[in-house]
Amino acid sequence: MEIIMSVLAGILFTTGIYNLLQKQMLRIIIGTALISHGAHLFILTMGKLKRGAPPILDDAISEYADPLPQALILTSIVISFGVTSLLLVLAYRASKENGTDNMEKLRGSENDE
Repeated sequence: MEIIMSVLAGILFTTGIYNLLQKQMLRIIIGTALISHGAHLFILTMGKLKRGAPPILDDAISEYADPLPQALILTSIVISFGVTSLLLVLAYRASKENGTDNMEKLRGSENDE
């Protein structure tokens, strides 16, 4: 199962980096979201996928699930949601002010001949 999760995280990283290299702001934002989702899967995979009881101390239970990867992923989800929201607002404002969402036109590096 870890192999499948690692491959899926790699696919998410790859598509996220591909989208980061595009010219449209919305694709760049989608790329950052995909990279954060890949990081979530990577953290979950590194925490070793194992089944067990909830981590509540009890004498009858011997196999506990590790709560640390879930806590880290939950924190990462909240942070990535905030970053994505900020990027969406900044992209909306920049596109309304400048009339375009093309990064090359926003940088002023287009060749006007």
